Amino acid sequence: MRTLGIDTSNYTTSAAVFDGEDGCNAGRLLTVRPGELGLRQSDALFQHVKALPQRFQELREAGWLENLSAVGVSDRPRAVEGSYMPCFLAGDSLGHALALTLNVPCYRVSHQQGHVAAAAWSAGHLELMDRPMLAWHLSGGTTELLYVEPEGVNVSAHRIGGTSDISAGQLIDRTGVLLGLDFPAGKAVDALAEGQTGRKFTVKLNDLTFSLSGMENKMRAMAEQGEEPGRICGFVLETVADIVRRTTLAALARYPGLPVLCSGGVASNRRLRAVLTEACGAVFAQPRYSTDNAMGVAILAHRLRERELEA
Repeated sequence: MRTLGIDTSNYTTSAAVFDGEDGCNAGRLLTVRPGELGLRQSDALFQHVKALPQRFQELREAGWLENLSAVGVSDRPRAVEGSYMPCFLAGDSLGHALALTLNVPCYRVSHQQGHVAAAAWSAGHLELMDRPMLAWHLSGGTTELLYVEPEGVNVSAHRIGGTSDISAGQLIDRTGVLLGLDFPAGKAVDALAEGQTGRKFTVKLNDLTFSLSGMENKMRAMAEQGEEPGRICGFVLETVADIVRRTTLAALARYPGLPVLCSGGVASNRRLRAVLTEACGAVFAQPRYSTDNAMGVAILAHRLRERELEA
C-alpha cells in the first residue's frame, strides 16, 4: 500500500510517497531574493502553486505514483487551536482534489506532526511514535521543546520549552545573511564554523524557556568589530548547541527516562548533533529529513489508512 504526502511549508514545496517501509521525497526550496530574510505568505503561496507539478513529475519519473491508497496533507503549522499559515493552502487544496479524483481518503495532519514522524522513521525508530518522548522542533520559524505522546496512530505534541523570541533558525539565518550568505543560510554557516569550537555565550535558561535576541545583538557586534566570519559562525552555533543541551537536560530531570528526538532544519547541524548525542543519546532525523519534507505526512497517512482498514 502506498500513500501520498504533500507539505507546502513556508520555504519548501514537497511531495512524498511511503509504502510502509521505504519512500521517496521530492522537495525544493522556494526562491528568496539575495539579501532578504524570507518571503511574504502571498509570495510563498504563489511559488508553491507553481512548483507542485514538478514535484509530482519527479515522483512519477521515479516510479512512485502508482496504486495510491490515500493522500495526506499538512494543513497548518501545529495541531493547536489558531495555528494557521496561508502557504499550507496550496498543498491542502491540491491534496483534497487528488483524493477526490482517485477516490481515496484524504487525511489532514500538522506540519509539526509530520516532522516528528519523518524524524522517527528516518532515524530507524518509528516505534517512538507509540510511546511518550521529548522532541525538539528546531527550524527557521520554530524552536520548541515538545512533550509528545501517542494519539491513535498520530501524536499529540505539547510545548514545554523553547525560545521566547526568535528561533534558532532565525538567528543562524540572520547571521548568514549579515555575512553575505544566501538565505536560508544553515548549511553555509555550518561549513564556515567547521573547526571553530569552544567559544560561546551562556544564554539564561528560565523554566525550559530562553531568549536568543541577546545573542543576535552579540553576533552583530562581532561583525561590526570585524571578527572573522568563521569565528562568528562558530560562536553562534556553539551557543545554540549549548542552550539546547542545557534545556534538554533540565527537561529530562523532570521527565526521566524519555527518549529525545530532534527534527527541523537546525537539527541537521553537525555541532548540535554531536553535543546532544553525547549529552543524552538523542535520536536525530537523517539530515535530508531534518529539513521540511512531506515524508512524515505520507507516513502518517499510511498509519491512518492502515488503522481504518483494520477496523
